[in-house]
Amino acid sequence: MKAHASTGTSTKRHSGSLHNTPQHHNTRNTQIKPTIGTEPTMKTAIIYDEKYSQYDLGEGHPFRGDRFTNAMNFFQNQGLFKRQDVTMLQPKPALKEDLLRAHDAEYVNYIHRLAQQNRPYDIETPVTPQILQAVLHMIGGAITAGKTVLENKANRAVAIGGGFHHAGRNYGGGFCLFNDIATMIEYLRTKHNLKRVTIIDYDVHAGNGTSDIYYQDPNTLFISIHQDPKTIYPGTGFIEQIGHGTGEGYNINIPLPPQTGDQTYLHVMRQIFVPLAEEFRPEIIVGNGGSDSHFADTLGNLGLTVQGFFKLSQTIAKTAENVCHGKVVLLPGSGYNPEVLPQCWYALTAGVVGLHELEIRDPYEPPLEPQYVRPKVEHTLKELKRLLEKYWKCFR
Repeated sequence: MKAHASTGTSTKRHSGSLHNTPQHHNTRNTQIKPTIGTEPTMKTAIIYDEKYSQYDLGEGHPFRGDRFTNAMNFFQNQGLFKRQDVTMLQPKPALKEDLLRAHDAEYVNYIHRLAQQNRPYDIETPVTPQILQAVLHMIGGAITAGKTVLENKANRAVAIGGGFHHAGRNYGGGFCLFNDIATMIEYLRTKHNLKRVTIIDYDVHAGNGTSDIYYQDPNTLFISIHQDPKTIYPGTGFIEQIGHGTGEGYNINIPLPPQTGDQTYLHVMRQIFVPLAEEFRPEIIVGNGGSDSHFADTLGNLGLTVQGFFKLSQTIAKTAENVCHGKVVLLPGSGYNPEVLPQCWYALTAGVVGLHELEIRDPYEPPLEPQYVRPKVEHTLKELKRLLEKYWKCFR
């Protein structure tokens, strides 16, 4: 989830028409009714509720509520819900006690008061009873996804609309009010004795809220791959930010230059995420991010394609198979070009479902990665490994 357009010297690589994309994707508006599924043989659960569409921040805002129905309609048109190894679950809304595991009571009460008063949290984030209801259902969706996987009712789960990673314990921002990633993890720690978890945050923006919450936690390995914070909101997520106290070395930030494409991005995944996950041996891997790392996104400047998202998701799923019996939760919610969002969310979902190939392609011609990008990324990786070698054998 994110706020603010990119800053700095980075520029778009695609035609100006992308900046004028319509707020409503022209997908057929087919209503999808989730059903409760409890079959022990199901492999991937998709969590969704029609109330998600109430998380609509207003006309002209980059975060519109139709993203959820557009994505689900696209999934349906691709035949995803006809697969025998896919089931849909409908979440219950999160309770205040769930929020309090990850957030300060004063902050939780403050957001509820704002909703009652129809007052915005900040200039970019209105808060109404309808928006709060949608948020609580989406956080409930994340909890349902985690429960479903840890209870072995599914190998993997995709909580549509999740990933509010800019919310910290006592603050929001970047269109995020509460942090569903942390709320889910702390629920699972309380109810299911979860201890070790790896978060891979592939959103174009650094996950500052999640990072802050787990900055001193050695049982949470947080890895964020994002656009250089000197060029984009929230202006944090540098390689030197590696955690504090007992959590030092468990908070990993990998800033990438604008226009970083598929091959370099996947190289970063193989060089950092895979060996760290293999050494850390989490009980579950949580993936966070939607489509805003796509080359045509209007708030970011990275260079992933639809195929890149598919391979990214496959890498997460394969790593999970190797380290935690395939247990994965994905939280795709971000993205600000409605013409590519459904395809990217589908690609991410298809990767964990287990599709071997992805037939859909980008609606625009992908740009070439500039020649300066790969050497710059290699330098970042070298410096990052140098910083982390005292904590991790895989980098020695």
